[in-house]
Amino acid sequence: MRILITGASGMLGRALVHSLRAAGHSVLATGRSAPAAGKGEADFLRADFAELPDANWWEPRLAGINVVINTAGIFRESGRQTFEAVHAHGPAALFEASARAGVRLVIQVSALGSDAAAQTAFHRSKREGDEALRALAIPSAIVQPSLVYSPEGASTQLFHRLAVSPVLVLPRGGEVQPVHIDDVVAGVESLVAKPPAGCATVAFVGPVPLSLRDYLAALRKGLGLGPADPSMWFTLPAGVFRVLGRLAGWLRSSLLNRDSVDMLLRGNTADPQPFARLLGRGAMAPQAFIGRDRAPALRAQAVLGLAAPLMNAAVAAVWTWTGLVSLGLYPVAQSLQLLSDFGLQGGVAVLALYTAAMLDLALGVLTLAARGRWRRRTLLFQLLLIAAYTVMISATMPHWWLHPFGPLSKNLPMLVGIALLLAWEQRRP
Repeated sequence: MRILITGASGMLGRALVHSLRAAGHSVLATGRSAPAAGKGEADFLRADFAELPDANWWEPRLAGINVVINTAGIFRESGRQTFEAVHAHGPAALFEASARAGVRLVIQVSALGSDAAAQTAFHRSKREGDEALRALAIPSAIVQPSLVYSPEGASTQLFHRLAVSPVLVLPRGGEVQPVHIDDVVAGVESLVAKPPAGCATVAFVGPVPLSLRDYLAALRKGLGLGPADPSMWFTLPAGVFRVLGRLAGWLRSSLLNRDSVDMLLRGNTADPQPFARLLGRGAMAPQAFIGRDRAPALRAQAVLGLAAPLMNAAVAAVWTWTGLVSLGLYPVAQSLQLLSDFGLQGGVAVLALYTAAMLDLALGVLTLAARGRWRRRTLLFQLLLIAAYTVMISATMPHWWLHPFGPLSKNLPMLVGIALLLAWEQRRP
């Protein structure tokens, strides 16, 4: 068949493009940006729901299309990428055009919780898109997954990091019913093979509901780790967790915000039998999500992903505190006395002291704020600067290596930590 997939650059969209093409279907992938050169396995059509193409725009482009699968979605709003545009108005125009063009089947990937009790803007906008499809006389299916497990997914990587953490704070909240992405793809393919007569709504969920604690314990076991120390896992009241979610939401890269906290506290479960009947088997249990062959690499990625932001914050704190101390928290006269060991006296020493202090403060800020190549340059500069300090002090004051507080030996873990941050940064495109 000829199949159009929206949101083809997303986690589920990419998986469906690959799987459906491997099954022999012709796939037209759509999204905001084309796949990287050499990586596309299907024809591509640029289409951005935030630009709100109407049904008239879509209709001629659906000529010859048998199935439309909408996987487009966002977890946080940004600029024109709003929930209303991406989850409601844009899909509604696509669905209307599909009905006009005689498409045989439309599959809408929604979210579990997009129902009459929906509380968050994310769920309400998803429900609005679902209702637009239900109102049309066209064979269709509304797929509502619970938490989707995929090693490439940002939310899964977050759960991996939480699972390997020795200390964890969890909310008192609802249960989840995680589903593996392979099962989600298999379920969509089953709908493509046997379309429903009307509009079917199917919850794509795992076999059993789990508390967050039990889900993380299953991931921890899958990653090859022993049981967590129960005394190191703490429970927070829902109100406190909501406050933390709002604070975390100020970070643009954070998956934790007001809506995601509300969704976790509400819970995310459904009857697993309809999905099992669609698959012709039971869905994969979380205990089987992680194959033994992938566990070591995923565990290492999770540990580094957990350690990197903590190390980054520690490095920024060291530079910032060093700058503040040099500006006067430590007696200036004693700082100048230390500089005299390098042959710096008078005004030159004062200039050197305050220049170094401002440089340290700047490095503290850049460690937190710099991005892309500027971040890599900042980390590399820090490595060279600390190495230079260490060599200079070793040459002029070698006795500092014998100091009981280790002012020089402490440079070694700093160098290693910054080197690891630089290596971690290289993984990004």
